[in-house]
Amino acid sequence: MAINDESEIRDLLGQKRRIAVVGASPNPARASNGVLAFLIAQGHDVIAVNPGHAGKTIHGAPVVATLADVEPPAEIVDIFRNSDDAGAAVDEAIVHGAKAVWMQLGVINDAAAKRADAAGLAVVMDRCPKIEIPRLGLLK
Repeated sequence: MAINDESEIRDLLGQKRRIAVVGASPNPARASNGVLAFLIAQGHDVIAVNPGHAGKTIHGAPVVATLADVEPPAEIVDIFRNSDDAGAAVDEAIVHGAKAVWMQLGVINDAAAKRADAAGLAVVMDRCPKIEIPRLGLLK
């Protein structure tokens, strides 16, 4: 089920470097925009997923339409969707071959988390890597 142990979150963020940000926005007022920029600044290989902006870049990260367009596969899929819509993104992450799904602050979908867990993915819910990385002393 969802990871809540700080050492497991630290290991996940420290070991998995390729991150797909589903719902990434070019709008600097959106949380996904700031988190994407932060992850890049921390040395992560970030791919933005947003069908409305595919073919462009956000903070230098390429934007693709779907997770299926991310090659090689992302290790972590960071989901900026509402709780109900997060389930579809989790299902795509499972098919994509991700190692983990990360549902952002306020995003909780227990059924999707169970599916991801059953498929062998690590699951983080209702947390933000932009908060967790400095809190856990992982700043680069």
